[in-house]
Amino acid sequence: MLASTGAQVIKVLLILLLERRWRPGAFMETGGMPSSHSAMVTALATGVGLTQGFGSPLFAVSAVFALIVMYDATGVRHSSGQQARLLNELVGELRAVVREGFAPLPLRVLMGHTYLEVLIGSVLGIVVGWLSFNIL
Repeated sequence: MLASTGAQVIKVLLILLLERRWRPGAFMETGGMPSSHSAMVTALATGVGLTQGFGSPLFAVSAVFALIVMYDATGVRHSSGQQARLLNELVGELRAVVREGFAPLPLRVLMGHTYLEVLIGSVLGIVVGWLSFNIL
C-alpha cells in the first residue's frame, strides 16, 4: 500500500512540477507516471521474496501476478485509453455535424500506462518493498 500511495503522491507532484498546475484529483486517477499498480505488485513480490525466499512457490505466484498486472497495464488498459481518446474525437466531430439532441458523455482516456511508466513504478515498488523489509 505504501508503494501505491507513494506512486500516486509522486504523480501529483510531477504534474505540479512539469505542468505548473495543482491537481490533487490526479491522486485518485489511473494511468500516468509512475504506475501505482506496478509499484504495488512489485512491492508485494519483493516483500514475499524477502520473507519467504525468492525460490519459494509463494514468490513465484506473486511474481507471475505482478507480471500479469504490468502486462495488462501496458497492453489492454493502454489500448483502451487510446481507443477512448479516438472515440472522444469522433464524438466531437459528430457534435459539430449534429447540434441537437446528441450529447454523450466523454470516455475516460487515461487508463493504461506506457512501458516507461510501468518500469518506473516497478523500480519504486522494489525499493519500497526492500525498505519495508529492512527498516520497518
